[in-house]
Amino acid sequence: MITVTAAVLKKNNRIFAAKRKAGKHLEGMWEFPGGKIELEESPEACLSRELKEEFGIETRVGRYLGESVYDYGQIIIRLLAYHVTHVSGEFGLKDHDELRWLSRAELNDVEWAPADVPLLQFAYSLLEEN
Repeated sequence: MITVTAAVLKKNNRIFAAKRKAGKHLEGMWEFPGGKIELEESPEACLSRELKEEFGIETRVGRYLGESVYDYGQIIIRLLAYHVTHVSGEFGLKDHDELRWLSRAELNDVEWAPADVPLLQFAYSLLEEN
């Protein structure tokens, strides 16, 4: 089992999603971005690092929201979700083909990676908060 992190990022009552780049595992599917936790790295530090590397942004990692465990056959993923706030920087694309800010009505308009689907409940909850 590999433990990875996922950022549920809300801004202007929309949720951030990124489309996995062609040629990568789960290419063309949408995800809450994040990444693998390195040795002796906290999940929060991992998320900050990954979002800086993948999108060039500075973030503040907030509360832990929950997790999803998914068996892809060749690998089992334990996905830890955190509420993340964008602090600064313009979003760029390195490991993804596209990014979107999705409204509540649009959350089901994209094809989510299977491990990310259970995390949608946290996105809905964040959109209900003021």
